[in-house]
Amino acid sequence: MIRLEDVHKRYGRLEVLKGLDLGFEAGTVTAVAGPNGSGKSTLLRIVLGLVRPDRGRVYFDGKPLNGDWRYRERVGYMPQVAAFPENLTGAEVLALLKDLRGNPADTDEELVDAFALGPELGKPVRTLSTGTRQKVSAAAAFLFRPDVLVLDEPTAGLDPAASAALKDKILREKAAGRTFILSSHIMSELEELADRVVFLLDGTVRYAGPALGLAAETGQANLERAVAQLMRRTAS
Repeated sequence: MIRLEDVHKRYGRLEVLKGLDLGFEAGTVTAVAGPNGSGKSTLLRIVLGLVRPDRGRVYFDGKPLNGDWRYRERVGYMPQVAAFPENLTGAEVLALLKDLRGNPADTDEELVDAFALGPELGKPVRTLSTGTRQKVSAAAAFLFRPDVLVLDEPTAGLDPAASAALKDKILREKAAGRTFILSSHIMSELEELADRVVFLLDGTVRYAGPALGLAAETGQANLERAVAQLMRRTAS
């Protein structure tokens, strides 16, 4: 679905990504992990089309983008912190997004029901709790049935019931063939959802493969301990 070949990105003198070669396939959940400053955020921004690489190519469905970012219509994004116009209600936010897309008839509002958002959607965004904002953000990410979803700390601020509903939704949509790229500091969450793990270190790929393979490579019992082991190696 998405492939990066020899992708480099520099901000001034700081080289953030150093020749990444990665693929994100349909029907998979890939967890992106790594210490602060490893290049995770820049990688996600390149996938989202918000940042252009200095060198290398990005392919979507086998076609090089070459600066054509129209593919973003096929990508859903849930940021770590939802930022909506404070004066609009939740319902108006979703209506605005639909209007920007030409009001398609076939939208996916399953999470609106799963989160029982109905009573909250009539309230201004500025009055909503952090968790409710996250619910609106999650509903918006899935709204247009995107082929690719980039979720950054998706369960942060969610109550256990909402977190479970979102995880169930991710697994159902993965089974339907959608591609997920997930960033989270909750390793148990990544272990529960991810088929593959990409571990970045200093702008390079330290590991890319099955989630269970990382634990085996480091000799650890689970993903959390495996990632901690890699970080300790980094610090030493």
